[in-house]
Amino acid sequence: MKSISSSSYKKFTLECCVDSVESALLAEKGGADRLELCSNLIIGGTTPTLALFRQIREHTDIRIHVLLRPRFGDFLYTKQELQIIAKEICLFREAGAEGIVIGCLSPDGSLDCEAMRFLINQSGQMSVTLHRAFDMSKDPFHTLELAKELGIQTILTSGCQASCADSIDLLRQLDEKADGQLTIMAGAGIGESTVKLLLEQTGLTAFHMSGKRIKNSGMLFRNPNVSMGLPGMSEYEIWETDANAVAAVKKLLSE
Repeated sequence: MKSISSSSYKKFTLECCVDSVESALLAEKGGADRLELCSNLIIGGTTPTLALFRQIREHTDIRIHVLLRPRFGDFLYTKQELQIIAKEICLFREAGAEGIVIGCLSPDGSLDCEAMRFLINQSGQMSVTLHRAFDMSKDPFHTLELAKELGIQTILTSGCQASCADSIDLLRQLDEKADGQLTIMAGAGIGESTVKLLLEQTGLTAFHMSGKRIKNSGMLFRNPNVSMGLPGMSEYEIWETDANAVAAVKKLLSE
């Protein structure tokens, strides 16, 4: 099992979740240490294309962890879906991605260790993050122990709430229970004010943010009678990383 080495000082990690080349470069500009690359961030993220990964690689050598989620919805996967994820792990590993972000649950809400081992075995030397399927599990402390046994390096979690700001106590407890064997990375509602609270009240050293802003579409003609977007969402609004929001969090961590 890989473990986190101890030191007399804290080294902070700022990960930025992006789903476009533009957002990736803005995240790097703001000071992100690494990217979680996905598609369809608006629905929580799905697996990105290899073309997107390669296009980002042409412009930056920032560390990239790839989210592998074949569809929107729960984390109870069929055998066919697990085979798809496994093949995508191999493809992104060969393409040079440094990490994968995965998560599988059983019907009873426990971590599906058999499925996780199957996927982890495809990852080679890539870093493995358990994503927010963790927050949908029935017992976060038991899931944490299983993640340790599986040799997972990072757990991305909101503390089982909609926002990290609502779960500071649990995040602190999880970090303490992790005991240096893996990293608890806070994600959901992460911005300058939330990170400040977490730094004051926990020992967390890793933070995950999208830092998104809404960019207006450049389309001049807009048919008012047709909508191609999600209900309540306009296709003429584009989510894009705000480099200034990332930089504000990076400044806090640097200080």
